[in-house]
Amino acid sequence: MKPGFIDKFIDRLRRADPDAVQRHVLRIVQEKGFLESVFDALREGVIVTGTGGRIHYINLAACSLFGISRKDSLGEPIESRLRGLDWADLTRGGQVVSRDMEIFYPENRYLNFYVAPLHAEAEEKSEQVENLGHVLLLRDVTQSRRSEEERIESEKLNALTMLAAGVAHEIGNPLNSLNIHLQLIGRKLKKAPPKLAADLGEMVEICRGEVQRLDFIVTSFLSAVRPTSPQLRMVDINELLRDSVRFLAPEIADRGIKVVLRLHPTLPLLSVDEDQIKQVFYNILRNASQALGSGSKGRVTITTDMDDATVSMRFTDTGPGISPENLGRITEPYFTTKATGSGLGLLIVHRIVREHGGEVEIKSREGDGTTVTIFLPRMEKRMRYLPGPAPEPTGSDNGDRIIDID
Repeated sequence: MKPGFIDKFIDRLRRADPDAVQRHVLRIVQEKGFLESVFDALREGVIVTGTGGRIHYINLAACSLFGISRKDSLGEPIESRLRGLDWADLTRGGQVVSRDMEIFYPENRYLNFYVAPLHAEAEEKSEQVENLGHVLLLRDVTQSRRSEEERIESEKLNALTMLAAGVAHEIGNPLNSLNIHLQLIGRKLKKAPPKLAADLGEMVEICRGEVQRLDFIVTSFLSAVRPTSPQLRMVDINELLRDSVRFLAPEIADRGIKVVLRLHPTLPLLSVDEDQIKQVFYNILRNASQALGSGSKGRVTITTDMDDATVSMRFTDTGPGISPENLGRITEPYFTTKATGSGLGLLIVHRIVREHGGEVEIKSREGDGTTVTIFLPRMEKRMRYLPGPAPEPTGSDNGDRIIDID
């Protein structure tokens, strides 16, 4: 505020007619209320601060974005209300700044922060412009960021798909040839002296194992990137989960892991590709059991539920969890924390679920286990009159069905 402004203002008020002053004040109040109503109607957040960074005004959208109240925020330093915001860095230099930032409370979002200084108008060109504060405009760009991430992921998959044909030809055919020649060597070894046959036979078996491992990697790679249309039919998701647990029972039993099924008894039938969805369940269950490790006496809880739009399948393990830096990379091709992993399991899960019109959600915290949730769309309402599965018999009073695989 300019020096002497208050004195000039008071002097003019003294000379003004009281009725005129009242009319001007009333008009200011009305315009202030009108502008606040306009700002509160905006979907973008608006925050006005003074020179010290204290909040002079904040609209409802900004309060909603950060989970704060307007009453408690007015007059407070902006950094005390917007946790993690480096206000000094944003306003350094007195220039207009536009920057995207990630926030985690009250939910994980990406916001565009547009910060512009507020200047008082200079009466003379020679006068220095005075900074009165800043206006901060906030725009939620989460959807556009996620769309961009999906576009980048799609481009990665397209690149992998183009590479897949070359991999199938350049690696698949030599592997088949190697396997055939190893079989021929094995037959000829039957006629060799026993000691030589035993020594060379062990080497041949090692070579066969390596060929099979390479063949598995190529097959997994092709399954991850080869575009295949789901062969849809009406299936019972609960039954698919039971089949998946039974199929992996020997592997889970070796690790001493307990599986708990909490299956919603009246789920609607879903139109899915049975084999592909089983592949999703296999990958998630294998990841969970490998994370728990052998002899851990850990637990995997599988829960199914539904709402008006989706059916959900939640896999929760009691493993060591995933670090924040790894959690952001677990769907990248070939990224794995396992010594023998291919890094393609979750890529396959995401591709299959996406082709079924669903979503995958992964939550984890180090030392607190991991939860993977699959959301699949329900059938249209006109299709929901099809008879669903009979209510599932429960293994305990609370509806949990515990499968001890010992």
